[in-house]
Amino acid sequence: MALQIYINGKFYDKEDAKISVYDHGLLYGDGVFEGMRSYSGKVFRLREHLDRLYESARAICLEIPISKEEMEKATYATLQKNNLVDAYIRLVVTRGAGSLGLDPNKTSDPQVIIIADSISLYPAEFYENGLKIITASTIRNHPAALSPRIKSLNYLNNIMAKIEGLQAGCIEALMLNHKGEVAECTGDNIFIVKKGVLMTPPKDAGILEGITRNAILDLAKELGIVAFEQTMTRHDLFVADECFLTGSAAEVIPVVTIDGRPVGTGAVGVVTKRLLDAFKKLVHGK
Repeated sequence: MALQIYINGKFYDKEDAKISVYDHGLLYGDGVFEGMRSYSGKVFRLREHLDRLYESARAICLEIPISKEEMEKATYATLQKNNLVDAYIRLVVTRGAGSLGLDPNKTSDPQVIIIADSISLYPAEFYENGLKIITASTIRNHPAALSPRIKSLNYLNNIMAKIEGLQAGCIEALMLNHKGEVAECTGDNIFIVKKGVLMTPPKDAGILEGITRNAILDLAKELGIVAFEQTMTRHDLFVADECFLTGSAAEVIPVVTIDGRPVGTGAVGVVTKRLLDAFKKLVHGK
């Protein structure tokens, strides 16, 4: 059976799932989204994702036409329709179709789209052996220009940095903020470990406050690992003992090389392994 895509309360075969070419989500990247994971049929931290989706929409004056409760039911209905239990789920809300102009008041019918599919963001060997990343010259958007807390459909900033990484032979790239501080990677938050202490950039470094990021901070507390938010420069990364990335799609993935420099011993670290194992147990309900 073809993959079934939810659009505004109805399901369509993947090939027939369409929106207007006049939709401002396409024309201007005017919309918001969330990426989530389901494990054994249960969506991980769904309420936190929905809160962030609706806050992103509110921040850009976009009225989502269904309630959080309806969105939750639609999310599970999409999983069931596709007979998926372990899946990646993408919620998308666009501004809707309008005229060839920026005016959002000339749009109508915001589109609510839910896609559930299997995903493997990185090959399995990277979770075992770690990633190599580089620092992109493309910086994060200035927070006074566009709040990083809005998860919008306009991802060109991240894509340009991603291209730099790929051209350097890396599948992920680090992005700095306008102050030259460490912010996040193109699709993931970043953590380092130094002398057993876990650190990650603070929200005001120009990052998206990741759901998986927060889950790792919670797990660290449970495991007795000292963890806090800390403004960092690339120097802090270069002298770190361990490094890893987090994200809904990526989950928890180690980093062993940054800008050609080995992180610590150049192998996956002890703290990283502890947190990776704890995260696996958490999401699988153990």
